[in-house]
Amino acid sequence: MHFAQYYLDCLSQASYLIGDETTGRAVLVDPRRDIDDYLHDAEAAGLRIELVIETHIHADFLSGHLELARATDAAIAFGEAAETGFPIRRLRDGERISLGADDTEGVTLTALATPGHTLESICVVIHEHPDDEVPFGVLTGDTLFVGDVGRPDLLSAAGHSPHDMAVRLYRSLHTKLLTLPDTTRVFPAHGAGSACGRSLSTETSSTIGDQRRLNHALQPMPEADFVRLVTAGQPATPGYFAHDAALNRDGHPLLDPGPPAALTLDEALAARDRQGAVLLDCRPSAAYTRAHLAGSLHTSLDTRFAEYAGSVVAPGTPVVLIADPGTEREARLRLARIGYDRVLGHLSDPAAVLERTPALTRRSRRVRHDELALEQPQPANAAAPGAPAPDAPAADAPTAGVPAPGVQLIDVRNPAEYEAGALPGARNIPLAGLSHRLTELDPARPVVLYCRSGGRSVIAAALLEARGFGDVCDVVGGYEAVAAAVG
Repeated sequence: MHFAQYYLDCLSQASYLIGDETTGRAVLVDPRRDIDDYLHDAEAAGLRIELVIETHIHADFLSGHLELARATDAAIAFGEAAETGFPIRRLRDGERISLGADDTEGVTLTALATPGHTLESICVVIHEHPDDEVPFGVLTGDTLFVGDVGRPDLLSAAGHSPHDMAVRLYRSLHTKLLTLPDTTRVFPAHGAGSACGRSLSTETSSTIGDQRRLNHALQPMPEADFVRLVTAGQPATPGYFAHDAALNRDGHPLLDPGPPAALTLDEALAARDRQGAVLLDCRPSAAYTRAHLAGSLHTSLDTRFAEYAGSVVAPGTPVVLIADPGTEREARLRLARIGYDRVLGHLSDPAAVLERTPALTRRSRRVRHDELALEQPQPANAAAPGAPAPDAPAADAPTAGVPAPGVQLIDVRNPAEYEAGALPGARNIPLAGLSHRLTELDPARPVVLYCRSGGRSVIAAALLEARGFGDVCDVVGGYEAVAAAVG
């Protein structure tokens, strides 16, 4: 058997190539949109990709099933409950897929219907030989992660409540996956950092036995307790998720892997003014905060670039990239992985442009932890005596030129991070939902933003600045720096 995991760190996303080396027949599971690595490796191993299996309709990235079908003539398969805008093979619960010469030999895959994260979710059990008592492993999609389980709330807007989906998830886990032998390897579709779960491990594989012992969501508990556990404290959903789910379900244009066009400053500004393009600065945060074009948004290629871009740029918006020379093609590809294809070009030599145009250049306002007049950090649900309520303005907060009265102190971390400990007086508006909640803030009052270590707050500050907030700064080093300073 040929088995390969492809792990994409910037999206915490895993895909899999499984083949029978005797027959050369192969299957790809949960592919990303740029498919060259799969094609190269399959050719090198003497494999023909005959089938592309999606464990579910993904929301966090644009899948490569259409690109692979075009390149290899492979069929596309989903769980039986999937409804798509293109022809698919529907995999029934318990259906076996043989990659051998016949059903009595060779690598065999079995589809398990495991609704809960989505209605059409499946897991794929892998047997190196059809009669092996213990499977080689199971591809668990977004049903089971290493350290967590899939979130059940992404379909609530489609008429399925998180409670209903959590009940389905509990039964899928306990009647399907946890009946597999303990030594069965677990290969999930995502790892740490993904917004598809809450506390995913940095490990990219495990076993059923280890997850039975160590996974907090698989500990013995009544169904009702499981439902409460997995419906609380989930990360905020990035704004592009619904967009990607629709494209993965209905179909999308094939990937254009070419480099973006080089634009002059006048061309970039014309694209902004005439076509509504966003100027997206993807240089490192230190370079952006030192000097950036007024009104530009920011998310660095050094971070979870595509996910954060999808949190501050609306789907379908034209984009002009401001990137360090030589990185613009990577930036375009990473945007394409979440279905953001309208990249009009990139600004040529941004450092020189910023130096030549001081009237159009801005420097980010930042405040150090030792310039904050804040009390000892407290859990958000246990404010110190006399401290303002979590959703009230900070009474006495930042100095560094920021007027203390009326300051809006905003924590842009995820809810679970905020609940574990926050600065007194801070309101929690996660970065993923900030663009839709700006009406909750007063643009005439100062805003101070912080996150865990400083990365997300720079992105948030850029968004507010671009939307006309005139008095914005972020905390260098974030909550970690403040907490460390006060012991």
